[in-house]
Amino acid sequence: MDIQNIIKNLHPLEIKVLLNYTAKDELTSEKLQKELDYKEGHCNQAFSWLGGKELLSVVSKTPHTFYEITDLGRAYAKDGIPEVRIINFVKEKGAKLLPEIAAGTGLEQKDVGSAFGQLSKAGVLKMNAEKKAEYSGAEIPANIKIATDLFERAAKAENGQLDNASLSADEQKVITNYAKKRGAADSPFKIIERETVVYKLNKEAADVVAALKKAGITGEELGAVTPQMLASGEWKNGTFRGYNIAIPPARIIPGRTNPYVQFLEHVKDKLCSLGFQEYDGPLVETEFWNGDALFMPQFHAARDIHDVYRIKNPTHAKEIEEPWLTNVAETHKNGGNTGSRGWNYDFDHEFTRRLVLRSQGTVLSAHQLHKAEVPGKYFGIARCFRYDKVDATHLSDFYQTEGIIAGEDVNLRTLLGMLEMFAKEVAGATEVKYVPGYFPFTEPSVEVHIKHPVLGWFELGGAGIFRPEVTKAQDLDCPVLAWGMGIDRMALMALGLNDLRELFSENIEEVRLRKAKF
Repeated sequence: MDIQNIIKNLHPLEIKVLLNYTAKDELTSEKLQKELDYKEGHCNQAFSWLGGKELLSVVSKTPHTFYEITDLGRAYAKDGIPEVRIINFVKEKGAKLLPEIAAGTGLEQKDVGSAFGQLSKAGVLKMNAEKKAEYSGAEIPANIKIATDLFERAAKAENGQLDNASLSADEQKVITNYAKKRGAADSPFKIIERETVVYKLNKEAADVVAALKKAGITGEELGAVTPQMLASGEWKNGTFRGYNIAIPPARIIPGRTNPYVQFLEHVKDKLCSLGFQEYDGPLVETEFWNGDALFMPQFHAARDIHDVYRIKNPTHAKEIEEPWLTNVAETHKNGGNTGSRGWNYDFDHEFTRRLVLRSQGTVLSAHQLHKAEVPGKYFGIARCFRYDKVDATHLSDFYQTEGIIAGEDVNLRTLLGMLEMFAKEVAGATEVKYVPGYFPFTEPSVEVHIKHPVLGWFELGGAGIFRPEVTKAQDLDCPVLAWGMGIDRMALMALGLNDLRELFSENIEEVRLRKAKF
């Protein structure tokens, strides 16, 4: 071991650890934060660097799970969980319809429906002949009492957290129904998983410590001279860290166009050359344009927080454009003038104004329908946002290319031709297949899949012919082809990459050197 070389490359964070502890001490991030006044990031850096120099080893790893109460959870602790509020409301007001309970308790209809299902199953509430919920007189279930206690304890805790190890088996079972790792903003508890890692200095560290003391290195050496030091003369009394001037400087690369940006421009040029007009829209949309105008029922699973990011402030738009609001609302209720029976529910005018981050590029098409010319061809490239587990083919924010073709003579064959063009000419795929699909706003619906040489088959996007409930509600009475393609995935294939995350890497040189298909 070249001790002198190691000393030259030690950071002050490492030096302080070496000088303050011995091989007998068990070191953790919490210990360093408390005794050396390190931040958590400093601890991680010190441990990582010392481990890389083989001066430190991991002794043990202990996983811990905590449940941290959110703002919603604190509201539950203050006002009561939905089940308790519903029971108390029905006890006081008598039998009520579920929408009346939602209005009276201030809860959303989906939360009332979910809570009623649980209470009905437990025999606490029941539905009478008038389809109203009424109290059966049964005792409140133990799990509701446990949940109430958990929220109260968490709200009183100093850090708002409950340690899973401190909970009983019944409490652990109950709290999992209120906790999520993702979507914590709409979850009463947020699951936090941590790992306590214990380290010890290796025996070789003693030799390094001795050399540090002999050289008079304390870890307090100055690494930079500030204007304040120059003005006060403080720098004269300090000791400076050594610098290795033999280290080659980082390579400076002149600015270039990102390969992915080039690909997006290529797609735009391709579609414009085919006679398409480009459209665009805001990142923040209302539930109306993001879903209602596309005939997605307001109780659809995709409206849940796990799929859509909501805006915290402001939470709602002031108004929705007419006559489209009225037309769409009637279509949802009873089909309106579309020849459909609709979804048969009371359209929520408050919900439809709620602001969300655009979750699908089809919202651009929804905006364009009442302005579209017949015949007409339109496209857009939209940044979309959804909760998703990030991996080689999924991102939580991504691009989609959307388009519509309106005309009396367009049909499914026309659509399949467009999909083939995207798959082969834009993405550069050689193997393509079509799979029947389902989307609330198209019928028939189809998915196009392509085969990647490394990742195998994956979905490139979905398409179909807009239902009359979508087009007629916006005064457009002709066939309209629609598609939404994952343009990130097209680039994955066209640029010869194996992971979507490479598209957004700071190191674009490697991406640039891959073989492009255009």
